[in-house]
Amino acid sequence: MSKGKVIVGMSGGVDSSVAALVLRNEGYEVIGVTYDFWHDDDRAEDIYKNLSDAADAKAVADKLGIYHEAVNYTKQFKKNVEEYFVAEYMAGRTPNPCVRCNPTVKWAAMMESAKKHGADYVATGHYARIDKLENGRYAIKNSVTAKKDQTYVLYGLTQEQLSHTLMPIGDYEKDYVRKLADKEGLPVANKPDSQEICFVDDDDYAKYIENKTGTVSKPGFFVSSTGEVIGRHKGITHYTIGQRRGLEIAAGHRVFVTDINTESNTVVIGENEELFTDTVYANDMHYMSVEAPKVGFKKRVKAKIRYNHLGEFATMEVLPGNRLVVRFENKVRAATPGQSLVLYDGDYVLGGGIIGR
Repeated sequence: MSKGKVIVGMSGGVDSSVAALVLRNEGYEVIGVTYDFWHDDDRAEDIYKNLSDAADAKAVADKLGIYHEAVNYTKQFKKNVEEYFVAEYMAGRTPNPCVRCNPTVKWAAMMESAKKHGADYVATGHYARIDKLENGRYAIKNSVTAKKDQTYVLYGLTQEQLSHTLMPIGDYEKDYVRKLADKEGLPVANKPDSQEICFVDDDDYAKYIENKTGTVSKPGFFVSSTGEVIGRHKGITHYTIGQRRGLEIAAGHRVFVTDINTESNTVVIGENEELFTDTVYANDMHYMSVEAPKVGFKKRVKAKIRYNHLGEFATMEVLPGNRLVVRFENKVRAATPGQSLVLYDGDYVLGGGIIGR
């Protein structure tokens, strides 16, 4: 007897392919769907032709004996992710597009597919787990592998999305996932993992932004923390807080980007020590394991300031205007405006928001 019908978002990689495999083996009726976010063609045959990942996902689905389809979702991706990404960089911030994409594009797309096919659940190949807590809320839980854990980019998922989501490989290590794929003879068993930002070639953000906007980032001055001009920069879209490489400054020792000022079009250069802080503010808070706390609420949590940050213990305090401040017990380096501050209560995601100044 089937456990229910599930839409698996298949990216063409090994993780989502094994997610489909595991769910099929557990007794679910699996439908694989690949979403094309980058090409204007909306016919399935065009997507399979233009997007190699869609063709890979179809090959996996055929091997597993499950139905697969390709769906165009370009307009939604451009509006919710690409335009946001460009605007944030031009404002001197460093966004994490995956954080934005997951609730507004990927899960929105899968929920639409679930409605179309009458599916009970949606599923992905993320390294994370989902539990329903005693307070009745759903929350993302750390995966068993800290090395691949992806909970940081999932804090924006809504309770409605979480209540219909399965994450079947959150209990597995990456090596085991590849072994499962190899044992099943999946054609993507040894396919390399995709790059972190899927829509920017060679991680050249400035070039991408120039192509999208038709304008070149205006050059300006590198300045010291006291305002002394120490060189010229290529345009603020070329830089991020904490950056050392590519500055082309003859300082005689290592220096780093410590701030970006869009009003004066200056990039502030300083010492590594200047990048450390014990206080970080966040805006646009989204709470997951708890209802939004009242202003003044305080709690000891573990907080991450970027995807690959291991996290540090801190005390959070809720501020007016859906803002929050965390005071770290050990200083953190390069808390970057535009990145996400994600809070953990034990193994569970309590919530997160966007780092401000």
